[in-house]
Amino acid sequence: MSARLPVAKMFPENAPSDGGRLSRAWLDVLVDVPLLAGLSRRHLGKVAALGRTKRFPARTSIVTAGTNADAFYVILDGRATVRAGQRRIPLVTGDYFGEMALLDGGVRSASVVADTEMLVMAIPRRGFLKLLESEPKIAISIMGTLAHRVRSMQATSSSV
Repeated sequence: MSARLPVAKMFPENAPSDGGRLSRAWLDVLVDVPLLAGLSRRHLGKVAALGRTKRFPARTSIVTAGTNADAFYVILDGRATVRAGQRRIPLVTGDYFGEMALLDGGVRSASVVADTEMLVMAIPRRGFLKLLESEPKIAISIMGTLAHRVRSMQATSSSV
């Protein structure tokens, strides 16, 4: 559900502080997202251009389990907690969550609540789907990444 990106990549000098479109510099934030691992820098730049910064006050729900998934988030600053049933998973600067929302738009399987004031990069699903229509090579790359994940999981489960 989440993973950590290198913190050194989190704050390009020209980053907008709130609500602004993210510049091409933000593609460095996306380089380490496994779902996007096979994309060229040009395609990563197009994905990054979809992103917007959002601020959340402490103790604010960012996403809620059971609601429709509409965006993918990268934590640029702050801390949050994933709440999935009784499980609690801490998230910090560099973590990301909701990447599967870009593809299936299904309901959220967990809630994420800001523990501190947070700055996130949000990539909306609607814009991402339009990008896939205009740049099918992005979709092909993501399908390859997902197929690799499935094969890895199958290999792991068959060796147990």
